[in-house]
Amino acid sequence: MNDESEPVDGRRARGSKRRAEIIEATLAVVTRDGAAGVTHRTVAKQAGMTTSLSTYYFATLDDLLVAALSSVADAYTARIRAIIDGPGDKLRGLAELIVESAGPGRERALAERELSTLAARRPALAPVARRWRENVAELATTLTDDPTAIAAIVAASDGLCTAILIDNVPADIEYVHRVLRRALGTHREAPTTTR
Repeated sequence: MNDESEPVDGRRARGSKRRAEIIEATLAVVTRDGAAGVTHRTVAKQAGMTTSLSTYYFATLDDLLVAALSSVADAYTARIRAIIDGPGDKLRGLAELIVESAGPGRERALAERELSTLAARRPALAPVARRWRENVAELATTLTDDPTAIAAIVAASDGLCTAILIDNVPADIEYVHRVLRRALGTHREAPTTTR
């Protein structure tokens, strides 16, 4: 039986740290050179380690790419889960997450978009690449049971993310929120009353 007070296995901790370093290096290469620039050699160089160490942890290039995309997808899944489970306007939360692609989240969003597009040619990436769309659809199901509206929110989210990354300018949360509301079918403003 494992006692919780036992020290953490040092080899396992070092292995986890190495894997994380390799994944971060992969994302850095994708951001700098695109997915086409990812090789075991370029990732190892970025991570400051030998190529053989990189291939020890990730035997194939697909293993490496899936791990990198999973890292980003896990972070987005956690963020969307927090929006779903949290209080407040879920579409505004989604709009804020999308707008981060133009600011502090740009590097991750760019890497995720690049690797997701690569999934069309590398089937090993496809299940992970679908997660963003599945997460947005899950969020949308908390707002409507209309399959067309759910599909519209997913499509609008994808399109907005792409546009923000291509334009590379600060995005407007209010605009993104309005587009998402229109996709949901709740775009009409509440009538104002006069006294």
